[in-house]
Amino acid sequence: MPGAPVTGSDDEAGVDAGRRKSRAGLLPGVALAGAAAVVALGAQQLLPTVSPLLVAIVLGVVFANLRPVHAPLEPGLRFASKRVLRIGVVLLGFQLALDDMVGLGAAMLLVVVAVVAIGIGGGLLMGRALGLRPVQSLLIACGFSICGAAAVAAVEGAVDADDEDVASAVGLVVLYGTLMIGVVPLLLGALHLPGHEQGLIAGVSIHEVAQVVAAGGIIGGGALTVAVVVKLARVLMLAPVILTIGLVRRRSGERTSGARPPLVPLFVLGFLGAAVVRTVAHLDPALLDGIKALQTVCLSAAMFALGCGVRFTLLRWVGARPVVLGALGSALVLAVSTGGVLLVA
Repeated sequence: MPGAPVTGSDDEAGVDAGRRKSRAGLLPGVALAGAAAVVALGAQQLLPTVSPLLVAIVLGVVFANLRPVHAPLEPGLRFASKRVLRIGVVLLGFQLALDDMVGLGAAMLLVVVAVVAIGIGGGLLMGRALGLRPVQSLLIACGFSICGAAAVAAVEGAVDADDEDVASAVGLVVLYGTLMIGVVPLLLGALHLPGHEQGLIAGVSIHEVAQVVAAGGIIGGGALTVAVVVKLARVLMLAPVILTIGLVRRRSGERTSGARPPLVPLFVLGFLGAAVVRTVAHLDPALLDGIKALQTVCLSAAMFALGCGVRFTLLRWVGARPVVLGALGSALVLAVSTGGVLLVA
């Protein structure tokens, strides 16, 4: 009837239709990011030491610079770079069994804390001396000190970082972490350290979990198992680091979209909750393998989406300073790791 008022049911129907349209608008970009993640996983099968996260972000950069990213793809790519990324970080928690961390002993856990704290603090100071922006230095320092690209992704979810800074941090993590696969076993072998100690140093100094696995395999003996356990203890440091970042941002009065930044982002609580579930529930190994694969897909899809926001014309200003920070950060983390392990072993 003309002029009749709109009923509540009409309002609800309009809202539902809008939500369905919004979800449908996400599909093209999310599907593209998912396809890129599958390609990145395929590349890892061919080259096991290559991080699928790096492959995905390179694919995104190449895709965005070979042709313009069409408007229908943008909502889904934004969704992948934020929401899907945070889902991946939550799923990362299922790799952590807290009782394995406790088994390392209090002294070794203190070494892990020292490596992360000194690595991040030193990275920020060196970044300032090199004239880098604080956020860029923070991304690189956290990636090198905690768990590589996943740490960069987690920190990006807690601060307002440019896509170019994220891409450069991930690239540097993979570059220097890959170099350390060969360098760390060579250096530790020259020191004639026992395999157990070599495994501890590799796990507490090398950036990515996959890179730690590769280095532990090169060292041999019982080094691989202990290297992975101590590496996962570093991964657990994501939570207190993100909490500290939230505290600093609040005290500085920083605001995002008119709101106070969260003290602890929801995805970090999910990350901790997943670690607790893994510890108390004794999940089936096949289920854990499936969760790990899904986590890698989510993070790879997010990295592709982030890469799509990077333009070569905007990367020209990056220059050599982040590369220098990467070299200094790797050396610092390795030095603190070696000294700490030799002190407590």
